[in-house]
Amino acid sequence: MMKKFCNPDVGILLLRVVVGMVFVAHGWQKFQNISGVGSFFASQGFPMPQLLAYLVAFVEFAGGIAVILGAFTWLAGMLLAFIMIVAIFAVKGLDKFVGGYEFELVLLGASLAIAKIHPGKYSVMRAMKKENQMV
Repeated sequence: MMKKFCNPDVGILLLRVVVGMVFVAHGWQKFQNISGVGSFFASQGFPMPQLLAYLVAFVEFAGGIAVILGAFTWLAGMLLAFIMIVAIFAVKGLDKFVGGYEFELVLLGASLAIAKIHPGKYSVMRAMKKENQMV
């Protein structure tokens, strides 16, 4: 009976969808105020802050979509993890965990997990692989 509830592919799908939704929402939010994001990056001392704002917004938005779909999860997961590492060390700082960097740390861990595991049975990559095997 319990074996029915133990499906790693469903677990991977849930992880991908939830984490992807968070990144898509944050990327979209950045695009809605891209000049403000660029100004924030400038205030933090980042080089080329406007270009960086577009780059981060794009990676979060497109990477989130890729994660949801289960397409190129290794690349998307690693890029999203890199953004979270920068957010933790360069923006948030390690002096305060609760109310500080814990959210970014969860997203970092989830992004790395997504990058290191296969996208699962319910993914675009799996569907493409099956389609290519039929040809």
